[in-house]
This record gives sequence, C-alpha cells and structure tokens, in this order.
Amino acid sequence: MSNLPLSNYRNKILPLRAQAEVINRWLKQRLEEVIPALMQREGLDMWIIVAREYNEDPVIMSMLPAPAMAARRRTILVFNRKPDGTVERLTLDRYGHGEYFAKAWDPAQEEHFACLARVVRERDPKVIGLNYADDFPFGDGLTHSEYGRVIEALGDMAARIKSAERLCVGWLESRLDAELIVYPGLVEMGHALIAEAFSSRTIQPGITTTDDVVWWLRQKMHDLGLKTWFQPSIEIQAAGLGFDGPAGGAKAAPRKLIMPGDLLHCDVGFIYLGLATDQQQNAYVLRPDETDAPVGLKAALADGNRLQDLHMAAMKIGRTGNQVLLETLSNAKAEGITPSVYSHPIGYHGHAAGPVIGLWDQQGGVPKRGDYEIFDHTCYSIELNVTKPVPEWGNQVVRMALEEDAVLVNGEIRWLHGRQTELHLI
Repeated sequence: MSNLPLSNYRNKILPLRAQAEVINRWLKQRLEEVIPALMQREGLDMWIIVAREYNEDPVIMSMLPAPAMAARRRTILVFNRKPDGTVERLTLDRYGHGEYFAKAWDPAQEEHFACLARVVRERDPKVIGLNYADDFPFGDGLTHSEYGRVIEALGDMAARIKSAERLCVGWLESRLDAELIVYPGLVEMGHALIAEAFSSRTIQPGITTTDDVVWWLRQKMHDLGLKTWFQPSIEIQAAGLGFDGPAGGAKAAPRKLIMPGDLLHCDVGFIYLGLATDQQQNAYVLRPDETDAPVGLKAALADGNRLQDLHMAAMKIGRTGNQVLLETLSNAKAEGITPSVYSHPIGYHGHAAGPVIGLWDQQGGVPKRGDYEIFDHTCYSIELNVTKPVPEWGNQVVRMALEEDAVLVNGEIRWLHGRQTELHLI
C-alpha cells in the first residue's frame, strides 16, 4: 500500500467535465459489449426499463449518459436483441440521448405507452424482461403504477413478460477491463485517506474525538471532490473498554475521546468516476513508553489477514455466496480462528449488485441473495472480523475488523491495491 500523503492525489482527481467524458466512454463500451452478452445469457429477447423523474430505477441511472441526472418526466429504454446477437437500443423520451440510444418517440405524434406498444409489436420478442424482483432491490426498480401501464399497453403480449432481476444484477456487477485499470487508483486514494486520518497530523490524543475524525473524513472527501456514500465511522477499543454491537457500530460508544492505548477502527468509502470504495483498517495509539502496538493486537491482525487469505481462496467462478461463506468459516475454525464474514460486491454502489457473502447476523448463509453465483470481471469488498484474547489487556477479547477491495478477473481474485498487514501507529 502507498504511503504517499493524501495531498499528492489532489491533482489526479479530474475536473467534472473530464470525469463525465470518462464515464460516458465506459458507458458506450458497456452498452455495446456487456448488454448483448448478458441478454443472451439470461435468455431475454427484449428488456424494457421505465422510470419517472425523481423516482428512478437504480439500473436506469447507470445507463443515462452524463450530464443527465434524472429520467426527465418519464424515460423508457428498450433493448431489442436481434437474431445476429446484436442489440438495438431505443429511448422513448422527449429529449434523446445521442449516440447511446436511438430516439424512437415523437410526443407530438403518439402517446407514450402507445409508442411502447407499437415498438414491441413491431419487433415481436418471445421473452420480455421487466425490472421487478423479490430478492435483489437492484432488479426491482419498476414502480407499481408504471408496471400497470406497461401491462395495459402490451395487452396479450404481456404474457411474454418475466423478471429481469438477474439481468439487472449482471449489468451492474460486470466491470470492463478499462474500469479495472482505473479502480486500483481509487482504492489507493482510500488508503491514503485512512493513513492521514490515522496519524498525528489529524489525531491529538486527549483532545481529538472519534466524531472529530469522522467529520474530518467527510470534509476531506468533499474537498477532494469525492462523493461519500455512507457516513464514516471511528470506533475505540481499549483495555477495560471492549466492543459492543456489530462491526461498524450500532450502539452508542462508551467513550469518544481518543486516548493513548486505544485501538481505533475505521470504516470509510467514497464514489469517484461512478465506482465505489469501501475500506476498514485499524490503528493503535501509542502510550508514552511504547514504540509499537502490543503483541496481542498484532496477533489479532494476523488472524484477520489469515481469514482474508482463506476467504480469497474460496472465491471461485460459479460458486454461490453461501458456498464461499461456509467454506471460509469452516476452514478458519479448523485453524483455531474465530471468524465472522459479511462480504459484498462493490461497483456502481457500495453494497452493490451480486452475491451476498454472509451478513453479520446471518453467518449460516443468506437465503436467495446468497444463492447467486460468482461471475468473472466482478469486484468485492472482502469484509470480515476475528475475535481474539489479548494477553496484554488481561485476555480481554478484541475484535479486529478488516475490509479491503478486490477484483475477480480471468478466474483469479486479487486485491485492487493491497491490504493492511500492520497497524497504523499514532
């Protein structure tokens, strides 16, 4: 991992116009390459996405080229798979989207859903996908009223409709090689952000509180032009002051003032160029007579790293999230580690589309969302913790929670930009 100061990354963050150009270049390639393959994989001849302004489907917001920020009254996108495997892309909206979608509706000539009915009947698809789903929220973006309008417009052809849930997930989780070239740099910036937060440049023991560091992180991301997708968290563990609640913090902290001898934990993530990061690392605040962290804390981190190794080894294409979870936990317990695994995909969203690999309160597996399989060219936040007694703290049990971002490509999984193997020292 890089030890460069965070200020070194400021000039690497593009102006908004340049960001839009990169995102749109990726979007065009994704529409041309990802959509045909996924529609064939999922057996759909047509995919219809309908959304109204300010109540947008999460999928449509990943398809509208910048500077579009909303569905503008109502936008209907139609993907029609042709016999040669190529996909015709149409937009039924007032304003159009240039080279990304061919404009197929003239409001002066035809009612909106009458146009949709005509477009569908002219193409006569055998299987039509709509975005409704029971399990993944990413596939459930079609509102009740819009669903009713589509069904009414299609008439007898509505019998050909099926859920496009897996297609929605596949679209959102699939990463281009071009995106994967850039993604490690985002994660590197996250590591630099944490390194500066967990340093004496930011923390003065006895003065600085966890809330101070949380809002330092928020402000720093804002100042750099990074979008925060969740409120960061900072937690304290110390001798006589153990953890309480699930990893990530769910209850009021017993102490917020940072003191010498504290073990600090952070959870931080941002979005840049449409891609999210999500990282958890740990720091130790040295006492006046210390030059290193207690051996027991370093041993807990080593257990956490070993659990990461076992988790990564279980990540194979075709396995489900639940299979990865159970294998990882079983192998870790066999080595005497006390594990908890709650990993998730990452990409357009922080807790993104794809297989759920455990939840902190569902370590026996996650029905439905955990039964989705792993595909190539996908990214994950490997999120987990171990608990271990620390002899220097009277054998008090410490929770070492870690989260680092990884990519699975060409059947192999690797860290996007390394991982924490040593505690930050303050």
